[in-house]
Amino acid sequence: MVFPRSYPSMQERVRDVQSKFQNHHIKQNIIKGKIVIQNHGQSGPGKSAYVQIYSSTTVDPSTGKGKLSAKAYLKHGKSEGHGGTKTRVYKIKIHVEPDFGIPGAFLMKNQHKHKFFLESVTLEILDNQIIYFDCRSWVYPFQKTKSERLFFSNNSYLPNHTPSALVELRKLELASLRGDGKQVRKEWDRIYDYDYYNDLCNPDKGQEHIRPVLGGSELHPYPRRVRTGHPPSNTEPSTESRTETINLDIYVPLDERFSPKKLSEFISNSIQATVHFIITEADSLFKQDSSSFESFDEIHDMFSSKRSNAVEGKAKNKLKGKVKERLKKLVPDVLFKEIIYTGKEDLVKFPLPQIIRENELAWGNDEEFGRQMLAGTNPTRIQSLQEFPPEGRYGVSTIEASHIEHNLDGLTLFEAMNEWRIFILDHHDYLMSYLSKINTKGVCAYASRTLFFLRTDDTLKPLAIELSLPGSNEDTEVSRVFLPANQGTEAALWQLAKAHVAANDSAYHQLISHWLHTHAVVEPFIIATRRQLSVMHPINWLLRPHFKDTMHINALARSILINSRGILEKTLFSGEISMELSSELYKEWRFDEQALPADLVKRGLALEDPDNPNNPTGVQLLFDDYPYGADGLDIWYAIKTWVTDFCTLFYKDDSSVNSDVEIQAWWSEIQNVGHGDKCNETWWYKMTTLVDLTEALTTLIWITSGLHASVNFGQYAYDGCPLNRPMLCRKFIPKEGTQEFAEFLRDPDKYYLNMLPDRFEMSLGIALTEVLSKHTSDEVYLGQRPLLECTDNVVQQKFKKFNEHLQEIEKKIIQRNKDPKFKNRSGPAKIPYELLYPDTSNVGPRWGITRKGIPNSVSI
Repeated sequence: MVFPRSYPSMQERVRDVQSKFQNHHIKQNIIKGKIVIQNHGQSGPGKSAYVQIYSSTTVDPSTGKGKLSAKAYLKHGKSEGHGGTKTRVYKIKIHVEPDFGIPGAFLMKNQHKHKFFLESVTLEILDNQIIYFDCRSWVYPFQKTKSERLFFSNNSYLPNHTPSALVELRKLELASLRGDGKQVRKEWDRIYDYDYYNDLCNPDKGQEHIRPVLGGSELHPYPRRVRTGHPPSNTEPSTESRTETINLDIYVPLDERFSPKKLSEFISNSIQATVHFIITEADSLFKQDSSSFESFDEIHDMFSSKRSNAVEGKAKNKLKGKVKERLKKLVPDVLFKEIIYTGKEDLVKFPLPQIIRENELAWGNDEEFGRQMLAGTNPTRIQSLQEFPPEGRYGVSTIEASHIEHNLDGLTLFEAMNEWRIFILDHHDYLMSYLSKINTKGVCAYASRTLFFLRTDDTLKPLAIELSLPGSNEDTEVSRVFLPANQGTEAALWQLAKAHVAANDSAYHQLISHWLHTHAVVEPFIIATRRQLSVMHPINWLLRPHFKDTMHINALARSILINSRGILEKTLFSGEISMELSSELYKEWRFDEQALPADLVKRGLALEDPDNPNNPTGVQLLFDDYPYGADGLDIWYAIKTWVTDFCTLFYKDDSSVNSDVEIQAWWSEIQNVGHGDKCNETWWYKMTTLVDLTEALTTLIWITSGLHASVNFGQYAYDGCPLNRPMLCRKFIPKEGTQEFAEFLRDPDKYYLNMLPDRFEMSLGIALTEVLSKHTSDEVYLGQRPLLECTDNVVQQKFKKFNEHLQEIEKKIIQRNKDPKFKNRSGPAKIPYELLYPDTSNVGPRWGITRKGIPNSVSI
């Protein structure tokens, strides 16, 4: 239960309960309880485990902690099943002294040889009152941990309202979670400490595996990650050594790990991508007679179930002999068995991405190209153009007014600019200094600027694409401008230019919009929460569902996705400098600008509207048919209302925020340690007011839920077709008079296909987007919370209001998607915008690629 400040004082409740204990002391020498342990195939702990409860109201003068009960051993467990989860339930009787008071915490000691997953504990006190403990944590054998586990009840207290009998326990628990910064991490540890991104490379394997350490330097700033405790490399002490295999058993603190069910699903979903990744020989599963495609039909065939028996047989046979031996060396035994089992089935068949499901030519449509800037997988980069021509650190753009003025539906450039109708997708300045390094090993990349015109029906019409390469002198560039065309050579060149823009945008999406702006920036908040906010703190309770599984998925990403020679390096045009590029763009990051209203205003997609009582978000969209912006603002306001309602239950004014020592320590650590490379920047909230707190929490919850859902779960629908969003290009656009241009003129389609990623890169990219787009069955969605009935009635009512608010948003989104005037909500590809559809009303489990539902946390 959560007890807000409006409840009767703890002293009043203590006196009431203690007087009842005195009147019923013989009966109340025993407190009955129920312990629920999940069954994961191992025998229950039985009499090898016991609990002792701490009083929250009576202090033991000899320890300064709550009075401790006698031991109660777990005996005669009964097997039960609920929702597909098998549990073992133990009923216990705990002997206490008559003046024991109200239970507030308990110790669990596991003397069994196996760990077990403790689901919950309930204790029954006077008048059938229930004290509930929502545990959901592994309890390891005492012989390994050398200490008992401590759990607190669901009651929430600000630090200065903590019952005196729990004050010392609260401090000790936080101290244990911080550790001493010295230990090498063990599987059973629950220690949270910070580290740099020094585990992305493997210098012991050679020069090509060396990557810079990210974080802790002016050159390469980065958010911190949780420390995993690998011993340092012999060749470079500042980096952690990595195992030879793909490590799915990487350390994360005990309570941050996937459930066994989710880990099993993740491995199963990842097998296909893993197979693509680990087989690097020229005779990989997906290489046929040629690494290039001969026709567009061949690409479509990748998604067909009608593959020839010969091709399927060839793919299966690749898992034999030398390849199978190599697999066994590279991956853990359990994963090797899964791969071999999966290899008996079709390894090269993908479901049809939505971008080509209803209209197989939609990917080449200019209107669809513009629509995806507003409703695709990366709707957070487009911005209003503030000056023409665009200008950056390398000088003025070569796009001229004459290039675009004929295409402004009768407006002059001056009129269009004044009406805020010119937009830009800018992938120019941040790329220019890296292109010389990127354009090696067969990759051909430009820095790009793409201009769009906002038509009266709110669709974006592409106007021009500028593609740039470094010039012969430092800080100079060579640029070409391409214009829309419907037929002939110019139309073919325009398609090539759009492909290069899509490659730029795909890399930015994966490295910045998705990885950096959700996964990476959130992890320091999680670490600080565990280290500085007690589990009894109400803000810890508020944030808990929004941090679920993030630390584990980030650790897995460092092992297989963003590491040297990892999947992103093999699929994105940015290659081995991918994470270095991410670090460069972290220099521009501001937490306050991740608040959706602030982000929209900064990008010129919304105007400030603070005094409009009919617009509670405080901003007005520049145009209504911006699906990400319209749905996002609705979700933002729902989150903000819930956060404000919750916080005002505990904080009566600004001074109560200022005097909360745990909140102040939490915010200080986020700013000075977790995001320490940005500690001196002036935009951080001061955390001296209730408004500061609610804004910070709303932004954080928005990032973990709405923002992540919008940039993650639509990936397969759009990026799953490389024709729509190639991740790299292997040819530059040919110049007239060259041999390449003659080749292009002979067969423009063949030139386009040869420019796309090869079969191996393409297959790997498709598999990656498929895995990332899948929901897992144990996800909990925004507006849903397990065991909510075990919290206080007032909090339940506020959360119910939040749930109902989200269900109203669902209705609004359905209506918007039905409204024919909102063309960007479906477009030529006929993909309804549902990435911010809460799906809160659906209480059943979901699995797979649904493009619906906003999970509470960054968990995939």
